[in-house]
Amino acid sequence: MEFFDLFLYLSMAAGFLMAFSLGANDVANSMAPAVGARAITVRQAVIIAGSLTFVGAVFLGANVTATITRGIINPEYIADPKIMLLGMFSALLAASLWVLVASITSLPVSSTHSIVGSILGFALVAGGPNVINWWILSGVVLSWFISPLFAGGIAYFIFSHIRKYIFFKPHYLQQARIWAPRWIALTAMIVGYSFLYKTPLGKQLEFSRSAAMLTTTVIAFLVWMAARYFTNKLTRKMEQNVEEVEGIFRRLQIMTASYVALSHGANDVANAIGPVAAIYLIARQQALIDTAEIPLFMLVLGGIGLSLGIMVLGHKVMSTVGNKITTLTHTRGFAVNFSTATTVLVASNMGMPVSTTHACVGGVTGVGLARGFSAVNFKVLLKIVGYWVLTVPIAALTSIVIFQVLMWTFIH
Repeated sequence: MEFFDLFLYLSMAAGFLMAFSLGANDVANSMAPAVGARAITVRQAVIIAGSLTFVGAVFLGANVTATITRGIINPEYIADPKIMLLGMFSALLAASLWVLVASITSLPVSSTHSIVGSILGFALVAGGPNVINWWILSGVVLSWFISPLFAGGIAYFIFSHIRKYIFFKPHYLQQARIWAPRWIALTAMIVGYSFLYKTPLGKQLEFSRSAAMLTTTVIAFLVWMAARYFTNKLTRKMEQNVEEVEGIFRRLQIMTASYVALSHGANDVANAIGPVAAIYLIARQQALIDTAEIPLFMLVLGGIGLSLGIMVLGHKVMSTVGNKITTLTHTRGFAVNFSTATTVLVASNMGMPVSTTHACVGGVTGVGLARGFSAVNFKVLLKIVGYWVLTVPIAALTSIVIFQVLMWTFIH
């Protein structure tokens, strides 16, 4: 078998492994608040996330153009297409192995930062320090601190607001009738914006910023009217107790969790299959490229991998994020989902490479801190942060080792 054909098949296997690892870690942690708050069971989360992630990957991820090097390196410094192919394969394999190890040990890590670290590793060996875009890399490092703090702050504010204006009021069922539709409308606005700016299908609509703002505002207003009607109807026969109020937010949490799964499929499939598409084009054209259109059969491969990942190993990360950092209820879980979506959306519009994983863990910590330091398990939290810090160097070192072995075997 020829060199390019061999690595094309090997890369498809590595891309499938990356998709599997992403499903087990990234998709799973986004469902964790709903599972931790018992809005849905682990089995229901697996079914919802597995099916919606596949739909998102294949249908909403269609025509994805993956930025292969993510701006971390300048491909012009690596002129030989064979070296670039080996490097991309090494990076893909190294990143997928690290995310898989993290998933097996039940810890949430950033798949984006795993890819960044592994590309960094082979690029340093193949092209030297000048090949690295250190400015963009510093932005990745900065996001380790900004996204969890930002998400944690929003979650803290939302949950504190719900407690102050609903649960701490004498007639809190009446307060829930007033505030729940407002939060639902605001969520619809965030989700609408997120759809337009974060999914490939939304981007194809090419809404201007003002048109997107107007459209989502109108949608949010209609949602507020509908939510007000249904909340009043739903609570008409309710007695005033905490469980009934939590039940209102439970429905909202299931809705946001479903959206997150769909969005993950649409976006994360490029993380897993993007490098495979690059190798596919290098193998076919035997030339270097910066971006690649992902063929449909590769999106299907990625969608199957993502779905299998959450089905086989997703429960491990869900358990850590949803149960072991702090105790979640429906209102707390809603605050986490809302803060995560807001953080990722705001940061993406600012061009910052934030991790959904970091934002989600930050949100869970934020709602825990709203009840005091004793409500947060800092032992688990420090272990998670340790994995975040280790992600880039471990992915880079693994990529270097794989790359050197392949270079000695196939080039020298």
